[in-house]
Amino acid sequence: MEYIVGFTLALLFCAGAAGLGLDRERAFYPAVTMAVASYYIAFAVVDGRAGVMLGEAAIAAIFVAAAIKGYKRSQWIALGALGAHGVMDVFHHHLVQSNGVPGVWPGFCATFDVTAAVFVGWVMIARARAAAGHRRGAPAA
Repeated sequence: MEYIVGFTLALLFCAGAAGLGLDRERAFYPAVTMAVASYYIAFAVVDGRAGVMLGEAAIAAIFVAAAIKGYKRSQWIALGALGAHGVMDVFHHHLVQSNGVPGVWPGFCATFDVTAAVFVGWVMIARARAAAGHRRGAPAA
């Protein structure tokens, strides 16, 4: 069930953001990536152990750094970090053993992150193609 919910929410969230134009701001998906990276820190608070908090903070710092680099250089970097976070979710339990992570979270978050990254990548490519066609004077596809 967590996979269905993750997939559905990612599509609704990303389609809604694209439809409203929220994602046209450079900061939007880097901010989403930073928010996604912070959830495991909240779970570390539930766990309560300092070592877990440090481990989660270190992992989050990698994704936050990638999101910032994506904001400054290329949206594709932030998008790659979002997808990579989804892959990390699958292996998270090998990196940090936190008792605060709900059992359904890794599957939900992995599905959400990867679905969102793929959908947003598709939107970015479609917009780039439409803009290229418009610049050449061709009708937008």
